[in-house]
Amino acid sequence: MARSSAEDMELRKSCAVAIAGSGGKEEEIVLSIRVAKGRGIFEKLGRLAEPRVLAVTTKHSARSEKTKAFIRVLKYSSGAGLEPAKLYKLKHLTKLEVVTNDPSGCTFFMGFDNLRSQSVAPPQWTMRNIDDRNRLLFCILNLCKEILARLPKVNGIDIVELALWAKDNTPAVITTQVTTTQESNQDGATVTVVKEREVQVVSVEKDLLVSHAEEEEEDMESMKSLLSMYLMGIGETEAFSERMKQELLALEATNVYSLLEAEPLLDEVVKGLDAATLYIDDIDEWLQIFNVKLRHMREDIASIESRNNTMELLSDNCKGLVDELDRLLNKLRIPPEYSAILTTGSFEEKRMLKHVEACEWLSAALHSLQASNMEPCYANMRAVRERHEELEKLKAIFVKRATEFLTNYFSTLADFMLTDKSYFAQFRGQLKRPDHADLRFKCRTYARLLQHLKSLDRSSLVPLRKAYCQSLNLLLRREAREFSNELRSSTKIPRNPPGWLEGSSNSNDTSMVSEAYSNMLKIFIPLLVDESSFFAHFMCFEGIDNKDDDDDLEIMDPDGNDDKPEITSSELGALNEALKDLLDGIQEDFYAIIDWAWKVDPLRCISMYGLTERYLSGQKTDAAGFVRKLLDDLRSKIISQFNKFIDEVCHQIERNERNVRPPIGVLSYMTKFENLASRMEHNIQGQSRDMVDKAYSKLVGAMFNTLEKIAETDSKSFDIVLIENYAAFQNSLYELANAVSSLAKFYHLASESYEQACTRLCNSVINLQFDKLISFHQKVDELRLRCGKSNEEIPFQQGLSKSDLRKVLKYSLTGIDRSFNLMYKKLVKSLTTEELLPSIWIKCKKEFLDKYAAFVEMVLKIYGNEPVTPVAEIKELIASL
Repeated sequence: MARSSAEDMELRKSCAVAIAGSGGKEEEIVLSIRVAKGRGIFEKLGRLAEPRVLAVTTKHSARSEKTKAFIRVLKYSSGAGLEPAKLYKLKHLTKLEVVTNDPSGCTFFMGFDNLRSQSVAPPQWTMRNIDDRNRLLFCILNLCKEILARLPKVNGIDIVELALWAKDNTPAVITTQVTTTQESNQDGATVTVVKEREVQVVSVEKDLLVSHAEEEEEDMESMKSLLSMYLMGIGETEAFSERMKQELLALEATNVYSLLEAEPLLDEVVKGLDAATLYIDDIDEWLQIFNVKLRHMREDIASIESRNNTMELLSDNCKGLVDELDRLLNKLRIPPEYSAILTTGSFEEKRMLKHVEACEWLSAALHSLQASNMEPCYANMRAVRERHEELEKLKAIFVKRATEFLTNYFSTLADFMLTDKSYFAQFRGQLKRPDHADLRFKCRTYARLLQHLKSLDRSSLVPLRKAYCQSLNLLLRREAREFSNELRSSTKIPRNPPGWLEGSSNSNDTSMVSEAYSNMLKIFIPLLVDESSFFAHFMCFEGIDNKDDDDDLEIMDPDGNDDKPEITSSELGALNEALKDLLDGIQEDFYAIIDWAWKVDPLRCISMYGLTERYLSGQKTDAAGFVRKLLDDLRSKIISQFNKFIDEVCHQIERNERNVRPPIGVLSYMTKFENLASRMEHNIQGQSRDMVDKAYSKLVGAMFNTLEKIAETDSKSFDIVLIENYAAFQNSLYELANAVSSLAKFYHLASESYEQACTRLCNSVINLQFDKLISFHQKVDELRLRCGKSNEEIPFQQGLSKSDLRKVLKYSLTGIDRSFNLMYKKLVKSLTTEELLPSIWIKCKKEFLDKYAAFVEMVLKIYGNEPVTPVAEIKELIASL
């Protein structure tokens, strides 16, 4: 057998050097052995196991008189030397397990309880042979038993087999290890005690071991010798049975002989028993007496315990009853200091804390005496009913006193500010927002009182809300009136505001009236919203979401619940009614600003409408519900005033129908509408586009309708009037229509009407000069379409023969240049606007060519080869004119 690496002294020296270099100079090496490190799955992937050296060391501490054991892992460095790689403390070793996948049984792993990640598989150690494995495991187990007094869990190997192997391969050498400990004697002195304990030192037996075959041969010889001692043949059964019977008889004889030898001892035992029987009767009588006495004592004890239990139960019940009555008396007792505060005394600010404490006590007392919060037996007690009636009277007195005080208090605050001349003097020349900080500060003093009034009697808030609204309404209306008057007086307006058909100029700029209205909204709408929100929270309307006011008022639910319920429809209705009382009448000052701005420049209604829409879109429907209604009324007022202006303009346009005398020419409003539209577009802000577009529709509709009526007064110049006015409308509105889509619609409408009028004018001029040619063509079309005549039948109809055709062509085309000169003179005489003549003359020539081309096409189809002047020749002739 090969020599084990555990006996390699050079290996042990190398390990000692490596351990000493890492700070383990005091450690002694018990065993060092070469192993191979692997992790199971790496071998399956084709990786080779890594060579390592396991060193088992011990370290003795002189201070604590303890010995520690370690398992060190050393690896080979690049210079073939050893260096420390891992250190395990033996006290953390919990498991030694031999890997079953290795058929040789040389692979095992160690489990420690202090590893950082228990999910990572521990390294596997593979030994060179079973002897090396057993030698290492046996060494580790010995150290665990000696130092730690416990053994780790061992799996995959039989401990008995390991012990047998140790017995055969590691003969024990008994040595003595001397340790010293200190003990204290009876006199308190410290002495040193020397103890000796036997330690089994594992040493390797002789270097030369017998071979495996020789060991098996020796085992077989010993087995045969054992079997030869007990083996019997089949024929020896009767002899074995006889032998067993003889041995049984010998055993029985031996037992009888032993009994005979003990006879003297038995005689002495019998004498002792006879003497003891003399005292049994006396003892029996004594026991009976004692039993009777004990029975009576047990009965007395049971009776005493029963009475004691009854008394204890009675005592507990009495104590519980007294405690319950004390609690009930505490509920029923009215503290005199609270009674005095609730019924007498003033509501000064310095006494408010006491009033709040008294209200909290009263609310809690009334709540505790409600039938739902008490036992039914207590609710029907006369004392409880009487005390509840007293608390109700106390509540009624306090609510009445507090309501009267707060009603007078609100009125006094408002009257003080109304009579303060210096307060309203701040509006003169400054246009500042009214400052209600002092008013709100004084009101906040009684916010908690209002909360408790609501919890005590919700109906008491109705007159308080009305009194607050009436008092503050006078103040707000006075502030709005003063601000509105100062706003109008400080705004400089042009002496001669522009008319509706005049263009805007710097001297007639009226933007200041829009700015005045904007200032009114900017100052008072946030003020009214703040006042509405403050009122809603101050007067304890539930479900109003305004965190800032809650913090300022320091309002909290008397029940301790911070969650706010959603406002109900009835609560919202009551809030809107109260806000109407608070803010009603203030809209008149806003109306005054709108009427004043309308008188200065009605078109400023457009910008005021946009401003109102912007403020309206930012308002909620709860605390600022009335403010939203106010803005909606302002919007309606602005729309009404603007529509009034548009109706007046339409009325002025319609009056032209009665005042126009021929020659009509271009109407003034057709060219000046562009000025009005430009000013309206300049004033558009926000969402006022729809209102302006509706005004455009109304104005343009009135203009076009009036134009049609004026043109109808003279049938001869009907188309001329339409052409000139529609052309003027298009020329003036061209640039603006390109920028405004709603005006582009009216521009195209005017263009269509212009084209239709031009077509009618051209046809009338052409028919006047070429009436026979046109009428001949119309007769042919009438026979073909209405009468259903064929092309061959038409030349034989009366007035439509070929000779008639020649006469018509001769009459119409002879002196055609003269006819066109007459047409041109007719247009020049009819039109008052020379700029339109070239385009209309071109259209006349085009219309004639189209009609003549259709006539020539008809002649070729019906009259065959009848000579007719070609269209190209006529076109050249007309072009030369």
